[in-house]
Amino acid sequence: VLPTNPEESWQVYSSAQDSEGRCICTVVAPQQTMCSRDARTKQLRQLLEKAIKAKMDELRPLIPVLEEYKADAKLVLQFKEEVQNLTSVLNELQEEIGAYDYDELQSRVSNLEERLRACMQKLACGKLTGISDPVTIKTSGSRFGSWMTDPLAPEGDNRVWYMDGYHNNRFVREYRSMLAFMTTDNFTSHRLPHPWSGTGQVVYNGSIYFNKFQSHIVIRFDLKTETILKTRSLDYAGYNNMYHYAWGGHSDIDLMVDENGLWAVYATNQNAGNIVISKLDPVSLQVLQTWNTSYPKRSAGEAFIICGTLYVTNGYSGGTKVHYAYQTNASTYEYIDIPFQNKYSHISMLDYNPKDRALYAWNNGHQILYNVTLFHVIRSDEL
Repeated sequence: VLPTNPEESWQVYSSAQDSEGRCICTVVAPQQTMCSRDARTKQLRQLLEKAIKAKMDELRPLIPVLEEYKADAKLVLQFKEEVQNLTSVLNELQEEIGAYDYDELQSRVSNLEERLRACMQKLACGKLTGISDPVTIKTSGSRFGSWMTDPLAPEGDNRVWYMDGYHNNRFVREYRSMLAFMTTDNFTSHRLPHPWSGTGQVVYNGSIYFNKFQSHIVIRFDLKTETILKTRSLDYAGYNNMYHYAWGGHSDIDLMVDENGLWAVYATNQNAGNIVISKLDPVSLQVLQTWNTSYPKRSAGEAFIICGTLYVTNGYSGGTKVHYAYQTNASTYEYIDIPFQNKYSHISMLDYNPKDRALYAWNNGHQILYNVTLFHVIRSDEL
């Protein structure tokens, strides 16, 4: 089929033969723009434009993402520069101080901390030189009893423990604070598995330690779980009013605490009824060490221990003073004269609390406190 338009076909204008017999033709080719008017080409172009438009629609939402990525990349780069700067500074400090100097400095700091703790321990302890006038906290209960706080209670735990009577009772009152004890009668009651004997109970690190009635058995009772954690007999210790304090009241075994831990004060036949001091393990109740004194238990009004020294009063009524001291660290004793006011004329409990540095007393139905004055002697070679 020949094209109707000559411009759309190949046209031969002339032909000739060269010297070598080859045919030479002169032709005119169709215009280069002819393909653009081809129907198939137009269809392909439309499809291509449609595909490009669809791809652009897909890529257009990525534009803000790319912008955000660029911002994040810039921030990461800034962080990287800051880290590099910090690393450089730390390297300079390390070079300036030196690894050996740092270890030496740390060792010196640790040594100073140990010396400070030792110094504070020495300052916490001392020789008793005075007892303040009494402060009456509350008036309640019978003539005899005991009350106390836990010297190892965590910060903020100010509970007061209260035990009325000296025998045939097993209910311990818990007041949530000293203020609650002073101003209210709201308490929680704990029932012990056995009745106690005397007024020599102590609360120490969450447990109450008491002498089981009519026995020489010491019991450790957990006040949180309300279970017995340990029981142990104090061999040869008198009980059931055999070797009581001067006021009586089944006060044969007196448990105490001080800066050094848990103690038991009692008397034995082997020591002729004189006071025996035993250091106890607060967990196992095992006797760690024992000291025999020459002071008759029945002649003592009350006793308490401060910094490993046992102090004994000359009576429980009328004019009262501390007049005997036994130093367990040196196994020596001395007679002293430290008077204090017996305001209500019948002391049936007198115990030291190392946390408060005060004496807790039960005086004829009154719960009272005494502050103590301790004399410290620290030599320079001990620092």
